[in-house]
Amino acid sequence: MSGTTYRDAGVDIDAGDELVDAIKPLAKSTTRPGVLGGLGGFGALFDLKAAGFTDPILVATTDGVGTKLKIAIDTGQHDAVGIDLVAMCVNDLVVQGADPLFFLDYYATGKLSIADAKAVIAGIAEGCRQAGCALVGGETAEMPGMYSAGDYDLAGFSVGAAERGALLPRDVGPGDVVLGLASSGVHSNGYSLVRRIVADSGLSWEADAPFAPGQSLARALLAPTRIYVRSLLALHKAGLLKAAAHITGGGLPGNVPRVLPEGTRAVIDAATWTVPPVFAWLASQGRVAAEEMLRVFNCGIGMVLVVDAASVEGATALLQAQGETVFRIGAIEAAAGEAATDISTPANWPA
Repeated sequence: MSGTTYRDAGVDIDAGDELVDAIKPLAKSTTRPGVLGGLGGFGALFDLKAAGFTDPILVATTDGVGTKLKIAIDTGQHDAVGIDLVAMCVNDLVVQGADPLFFLDYYATGKLSIADAKAVIAGIAEGCRQAGCALVGGETAEMPGMYSAGDYDLAGFSVGAAERGALLPRDVGPGDVVLGLASSGVHSNGYSLVRRIVADSGLSWEADAPFAPGQSLARALLAPTRIYVRSLLALHKAGLLKAAAHITGGGLPGNVPRVLPEGTRAVIDAATWTVPPVFAWLASQGRVAAEEMLRVFNCGIGMVLVVDAASVEGATALLQAQGETVFRIGAIEAAAGEAATDISTPANWPA
């Protein structure tokens, strides 16, 4: 009689090996100077000198995609959430002046679907290509009993580097101008509220999106997080960037003060940028107050930049050349106490 096997317990080692073989070309497509070796080792190696650094400071981040994953899982649309995973990490690196060097992912599920996992990791590879960082490894965990059928979870980890004297923020003060870069949609925050609003609306994920003609509701809400790495690095290398804030959980009020010095505040006018229709729909359908919208969502501004007033025109032109939509949304003022953000909203905003 043969004994009980790991496969009998719900874990298929052969499927895991097959997945590794399937994703090796994806990882190889993201390689960059500094990468040593490939997938399959016990750890990934990276040569900072080969990447062009002289006196680097390492910067590390980790993040996930949150409950946006439930839409991908429930609809079988797994291709975009990998981009989200990378974006949530590398956008946090670049606001500190760091060039994202490499990325690792953690994919956990109850029973491994090679097709689903490969679709997710293909998205991760695409995100890495957009950010110019290498996918150097990761972990696939098959854990029966921990996840319901078809469910999976993701975590991402990224390391970047900046020369010692090039870290951000730097020299922010009264008179500086606040620029906003347009988001690609909801990005990867607030999806527990998004899902609640959709459930209360009675719409199915396959229904036409009320705010995006020609797209299903699921596809419109799964639009991947914009990756701002190349644009911000270009601006930083040109010496035009003083500070940057990635607008994630906490929105503009919670994230902008993180890059401001004590004794200053950002004064922002919400009438200065175009709010994507998805946010007007969420606010109206869910009867969400403007203050709550700003605290939960990016509301159309995925990245906030602080530049010198004399640099606004040059910074805007450079960012537009990189494909960004740029809005002048406010200014830095002197204020007593801890850094803060004051945001004015027009009547009926964000409609």
